[in-house]
This record gives sequence, C-alpha cells and structure tokens, in this order.
Amino acid sequence: MDIQLHNSKAKLAVSDAVFGAEFNQGLVHQVVVAYMNGARAGTKKQKTKGEVSGGGKKPWKQKGTGRARAGSIRSPLWRGGGVIHAAVPRDHSQKVNRKMYRGALRAIVSELARQGHLIVAESFAVDAPKTKDLLGKLKEMGAGDILIVTHEVDQKLFLSARNLPSVEVTDVEGLNPVALLSREKVLMTSEAVKKLEKWLS
Repeated sequence: MDIQLHNSKAKLAVSDAVFGAEFNQGLVHQVVVAYMNGARAGTKKQKTKGEVSGGGKKPWKQKGTGRARAGSIRSPLWRGGGVIHAAVPRDHSQKVNRKMYRGALRAIVSELARQGHLIVAESFAVDAPKTKDLLGKLKEMGAGDILIVTHEVDQKLFLSARNLPSVEVTDVEGLNPVALLSREKVLMTSEAVKKLEKWLS
C-alpha cells in the first residue's frame, strides 16, 4: 500500500503487513494494560498489627473489668493500630511476549493510517532548540495534540517540545502502544516508517 507524504505529491510505499493489519481490540487492550501495569511502582506498604510499634502487654485482664476483652493496644480496631489486610510491595508487571507486543503495534499504526490520524513527512526537524519554531511548524500542519516519531533521537526537536504538554517526541526504539494511542495525531518521518517496518515485519 502507499501513504501520501505530507505537503508532497509523492507517495511512500509501505508494507501491508505493518500498515494494513486488522485492528485486534482484545490484543491491543491486553498489551496496553500490561504496559501501563509495568510502569506501576508497586511500593505501597502498610503495617499489620504485628509490625506496629508497641502493644506487647495485654491492656487489662481478660475477665472481671466489665470491658470488652483486648489483647493488644495495636489491634486494627484501635486507634494507632495495624491495618487489616495490609498492602505490601508487589510487582504489577504482566508477561507479554514479543509476538503479541509487535502485533498490537501493527494493529495500532494500521488503524491510525486508516482513520487519517497518521501523518508521514519526508523529514521533520527544527534548526534550533526553540519551542516557538516547533509551534510554527505544527501550526502550518494544523496539528495540535501530536506524537512526533523520528528514526533516531533528535536533541533539538526533543528540547523544543519539552515544555509543550500536547507534543511528545520519541524515536522508533522508544515507541510504545500507550504513546501511540494517547495523541490525536502521529507524525512519522519516512526514515522512521522504514525503520518501524523493519522492526515489526
């Protein structure tokens, strides 16, 4: 299949296997959830009654006081006591094999191309790391909320977009399903498209 290059009459021939794949919603959902879970710290920790300081002595004798029996002042029922079913640090990551991950990326970029949310340009760069210059280029393209994908790290472009919450810059190696789905438009250079094809084929 061919993709029209932005501001050009030329078209870029791309692989049907990468940019013409069917959208598998179940697979994409599973991979996105796994990716987001992998970013969770999982460091939440609460103390049980056995871990809270104090409470070694029985507050009062078992019988004869007329009060409810109590074995520790650090009971979860008491103020300052432990937590019932306390949270402990854990790993939230889920296993996703390489075939599934690449299949989800193929499905996402194919759907972006079908819906007209994928912009392919011969090249995209700024002369200096200036946010104003980048905004001017994006305004010409009519793009607001956008992900810019280059074939390799472009320091000038990255620094220009650093203060723009609606613009994200990454290279092909840093591409992930959440980044692709979180923006209205995705801009790729032709070299980035070729590198992505090689990776996902």
